[in-house]
Amino acid sequence: MNKTKFFFEAGQVAIVLSAVVLLTLIGCGRNGDAPSPGVQASSPAGTPAPSPGGPPAPSPAVAEAQPPPTVEAQSPPVVQAESAAFVAQDDYVYYPSYGIYYSSGRHQYASLEAGAWVSQPAPRGVSVDALRASPSVKMDFHDSPATHHAAIAQQYPKTWKPTRVN
Repeated sequence: MNKTKFFFEAGQVAIVLSAVVLLTLIGCGRNGDAPSPGVQASSPAGTPAPSPGGPPAPSPAVAEAQPPPTVEAQSPPVVQAESAAFVAQDDYVYYPSYGIYYSSGRHQYASLEAGAWVSQPAPRGVSVDALRASPSVKMDFHDSPATHHAAIAQQYPKTWKPTRVN
């Protein structure tokens, strides 16, 4: 076998590469004259050292660690865009014969059952066809039927029929 002797061994190369990476990460080696950010060079007497491009200081410089600059974290600005969603008001049709309201916007039937208001996708106790064939009144309110039912039930009793106009 041919054994060739190299100048560096694999372990020495890894150490050198690790040192280069470490120096690159901590910022040393950029400019030998310039201190790292957050470190201010000054002479032992406490007077500031000359600028990096100026004449050398008469005595060796001592590095004094300065606190890092304070950075206030700012939250991103809040942007409020107008919604393109359309919110339809409830339009109710009341069927006095059954005491049922239909919301065309929600496609729900509302009725008073055992003292509680119930909203469901189909009318209870009657078919949709029978309900639509019965007399009906378009309501002019856009909130809950529960708010107006007492007055509506008096104005349109179960026996109510629309007046015919000839």
